[in-house]
This record gives sequence, C-alpha cells and structure tokens, in this order.
Amino acid sequence: MKILIVDRDEMSANLIRSRLEPLGHTVLIHPEKGESLDAIVRDGWDVVFIDPSPLTSIKPMTMQIRRNIRRNVHLVLLSDTLDKSGAIEGGFNEFLAKPINPLAIEAIIDRAEFMNNLMRHLANDAIDFPSAGGVIAKSAYSQLFLSCIDRAGRYGETAHTIFITFENYNTISSNDGSYDAEMIAAKLAQHLVRIRRQSDIIAQIRVNEYALLLLRPLNESEPIEAANRFAESLSKCTDLPTTPYMDVELGVTLLSLPQGEKVVEHKITIRQE
Repeated sequence: MKILIVDRDEMSANLIRSRLEPLGHTVLIHPEKGESLDAIVRDGWDVVFIDPSPLTSIKPMTMQIRRNIRRNVHLVLLSDTLDKSGAIEGGFNEFLAKPINPLAIEAIIDRAEFMNNLMRHLANDAIDFPSAGGVIAKSAYSQLFLSCIDRAGRYGETAHTIFITFENYNTISSNDGSYDAEMIAAKLAQHLVRIRRQSDIIAQIRVNEYALLLLRPLNESEPIEAANRFAESLSKCTDLPTTPYMDVELGVTLLSLPQGEKVVEHKITIRQE
C-alpha cells in the first residue's frame, strides 16, 4: 500500500516507516501539513498518518481531505493529547497514541488493508448477487456501507457489520457437488432472515458470505450481543448439512466501522443430527 506520514516529529515518523517499509509498503514522510494535503489529493494514498498539532480543531482538516479525495483513504490520528473517541469525532478512521507502540502500527495497517480490499470487492460491479427473500444485493449493501464510512467521517457516527461466512463452501462443493454447497448457502440465508431483527439489513456479498449491517447502536455492548446471538442461533441450525456426517463450518465476525477492527469472532461447526 501507499502510506503517507504527516508529522514534524522525525523520531515517530521514522519509527512508523521502519516498521512498514520491510513489509513491502511504499512510505513517504512529509513534515509540512499544507503541502501534504495537496499530496494526498494528487497521489492517492491508501493510508495517511497525521499529527495535526498545533491545530486545536482537527475536523476542518479531515473534512478538507475527504472532500477532495474521490476514494476512501484510511486516516490515522497521531497524538499525545487526544484519544480514540476524539479521533473518530474528528473524522479519522482510528488513533495511534504517542509515544508509539510499534506493535500497534502493524495492527493498524492490517485493518487498513482489510478495509481497502473489502471496499474494492464491494465496489466491483462485475460480481453481484440479486436481492431475494429479505436479502439485499451486494451493490445495494456497498452503497450503505460507504454511507456508514462517510457518516463516520462527517459526524463521528460508528456502525458495525457482522460477516457470516460459510467457510468450507469450496470443500463441500468439491467433495459433494456445487448443488449441495449452494443449497446450504441458500438455507443459511433463510436462517439469517429469520434470526435478524426487523431493522437489520442483510446482504449477500460473496457466494459463501453474508453481511449484516448494524446502524447507530444504543451502546457499545449491543453489537457484541447481536454477534453472539447470531452465533448461538446458527449453531442450532442442524438442517444446514445435506447429508449425515457432513460438517458445515461457519464464521461469525463483528467488524467495527470506520476502524475495521474485528471485535468478535466465532467459529461454528454444525453436523446433521
């Protein structure tokens, strides 16, 4: 990925670069903020680390960046005075505290890379799945997903999405035939529609994966409880295997937006009774 560091603190900037260049990323350090904003727009960076000091208000800066970029950029706030909530309210994707923990740098890049790949997949119009039976199309989900990212940047709103993955789809398709794998995926969709709340939005985003969007949670525990509820309910869906002794492996992952942090992960194995 192309990574820009906007920071007058040479020690911190060089620490970030020293951790990321050996991983194959292109990293540039830019000490001047005015010039760097122009560089962000011109060069299309994937991730930008910014220490906004001595600015006292960071929102106008992030809004200027996002207004002038026609693609999503993962913005990381560097600061020794602000915190994670201040970063989100200021329009950043996430926060890296100073003095910098080197391990946190790679975790942020992993999340940024995951989010970039996910958004590219959602924006790929060549692969779509039609709306059917309470499950919306990938293209429709993509617009809602991007709206969540935009609202996070503009208003500091957080959202979550739950990914439900039929993890051994390819194995079952190879061993038992594509019809059985597709039948299991279709039955999984039916169960998700039954389990969800009326306000939950479910989409098929891959042949073996569904995504459920949770908007404006009332508290921090609500999305976690929802992910746990889905995992528990799906573990009881013993009609998913099409033959005895067939194991159906599911993954349930809760992702926070706009950070891209995996908050909860469940692995489920279901066997026909």
